[in-house]
Amino acid sequence: MTARSRATLIGIGALAALAGCRPGSNDPPSGSGGRAGAADAGAGSGGARGGGGGGGPPFGVGGAGGTRDAGAEVAGTGGAGVDAGARALPGLGRCVLPPAASDAALRAAYARWTTDLVTSDGANGFQRVRRPNSGNPFNSSNSEGIAYGMILAVYLGDQGLFDNLWKYEQRWTQTNGLMNWEINPQGTAPSGTGAATDGDEDMAFALVMADRTWGGRGSLADTYLNYARRQIDLIWSLEVDHNLGDVLAPGDQFGGGSIVNISYFAPAYYRIFGQVSGKPADWDKVVESSYRVLQATLNAASGNASNGLIPAWSTPAGVPMAPPGKPTHHQLDSCRTPFRIAQDFCWFNEPRARAYLEKISGFYAGIGATRLVDGYALTGAPMPNTGLALAAFVGPAGVGAMATPAFTRLRDDAYASVASLSASSLGDSLYYNESWTVLSLLMLTGHLIAP
Repeated sequence: MTARSRATLIGIGALAALAGCRPGSNDPPSGSGGRAGAADAGAGSGGARGGGGGGGPPFGVGGAGGTRDAGAEVAGTGGAGVDAGARALPGLGRCVLPPAASDAALRAAYARWTTDLVTSDGANGFQRVRRPNSGNPFNSSNSEGIAYGMILAVYLGDQGLFDNLWKYEQRWTQTNGLMNWEINPQGTAPSGTGAATDGDEDMAFALVMADRTWGGRGSLADTYLNYARRQIDLIWSLEVDHNLGDVLAPGDQFGGGSIVNISYFAPAYYRIFGQVSGKPADWDKVVESSYRVLQATLNAASGNASNGLIPAWSTPAGVPMAPPGKPTHHQLDSCRTPFRIAQDFCWFNEPRARAYLEKISGFYAGIGATRLVDGYALTGAPMPNTGLALAAFVGPAGVGAMATPAFTRLRDDAYASVASLSASSLGDSLYYNESWTVLSLLMLTGHLIAP
């Protein structure tokens, strides 16, 4: 078995343990492609599943026995500056976990998230993620939140919630198959039309993971894998601008990718989408365009060449430019970029990812995790009237710092901050900051692994 296969097996086994379940009794031998057992999450969720499975890494995941922690030891791996015996996120990049990382903190954060944000009210007989004090209007749902919920549900073994969120999403698709980006609280009409690419790609990734975790279809009308493939194809055809170097557009109604949101770029996903769709060469083009644009946004003219502070919106050539009413400074969209880029380094050892993470982690570390504000000019000056140490900023900063041994204090302090579940970290959006608390803890505890 390769080191990559062994790391993935360890991660999936621990994920099953975290969800309060065991792998299925028909697990294949080491090196075979089985699925991890999933907990019975309630009505429509089904029981544990074992055996089956597909081919080799990254998708042929074996049903290994559960362990307390998902982090594999990296002793003997040769990672520069990595302590022997340190726990790492399973993957090729050997991203090291905070020593204090605890599954109990993850469970507590998920319990708070489900209590505060998941509702059946206005969900058309299903479930949705609501935004109690943000959105237009309050208590509405958006595709981004449904996608975050699907990722959390599949990694925490909550199949019933996963299926209900996807059924809600399917209730609100446009004629082209992609979800309208915002739905009113009553569940009677879209309050924002058109698709948002970040939500669409997070859903596609979650569907791939659902296939690898549970297989089959659960309580859905079709299989997780078929839904994933259709979603991936829709993103390719409607949300990738093939006339501008295959850059990721912000949505299906933005007129292409002449203005982009860099925090939507998820190159680790695109590698996976290529494998699942059978079109790796196509999706490699989106990987390349993502790094090309990311690098272009860091330049002397913007004063951010060395600090990693990408603008919220930009042209593909790296000129800060936004749709009407949107910002261009580094803010509560931009702060997601270290998280998405860290996934590509941690899972696939992409050197361009690490190069970017060294820049942004250096800037964040110079300030300190608990002193980060939620807005910076691209030059590094803090913006006025900003929140302090919000989870959506601090959590992804900690995830990005997992890639580089020089920034262990940033990583550890960020983990301690989000794991504390402090009310002060939630700012003006309970939904956004609670979601990023749990997503960040999934990475920081070693459970958010590649399928």
